[in-house]
Amino acid sequence: MPVRHGLPPQWAPHCRLLVLGSFPGQSSLAQQAYYGHPRNQFWPLLSALWGEDLTGLPPLQRQDRAVARGLAIWDVYAHCRRPGSLDADIREAVPNDLAGLVARLPGLRGIAHNGGESARLRRLTETLGPPVYRLPSTSPANASWSFERKRLAWAEVLQACGLLDPS
Repeated sequence: MPVRHGLPPQWAPHCRLLVLGSFPGQSSLAQQAYYGHPRNQFWPLLSALWGEDLTGLPPLQRQDRAVARGLAIWDVYAHCRRPGSLDADIREAVPNDLAGLVARLPGLRGIAHNGGESARLRRLTETLGPPVYRLPSTSPANASWSFERKRLAWAEVLQACGLLDPS
């Protein structure tokens, strides 16, 4: 199994929430953009929460819009061995420099783990300062949560970090 390398972080100094996935799937690596699988609910969730159709944009423009709204995106692992896209198949994972990125985000109000594999590094992220949240995975493999249930969980965290207007 070859070593796969992840994607660079998407961020700007004004970002208030850092969302951490585990490691990009094959679709995302092929597109060189986060959450590229057509059934991943990351972009549909943000579209629903922000009232802006991000799903209709090219992948890199989606990322730019998220960063413009204050959402930084990265993964907990820099590289690993994995034959496909399932988190359960990740082997020999090496963490990203999360502390280095957090140090460049002076307005950061929270760190959110997108799913269980990402949350395995929660002990590390809890040492970085901001509150840490565990969100339900947006992966198509997480079919036990409905879209609406995920939307409510994500809305709570985005609102707590100032990325949603109070409703």
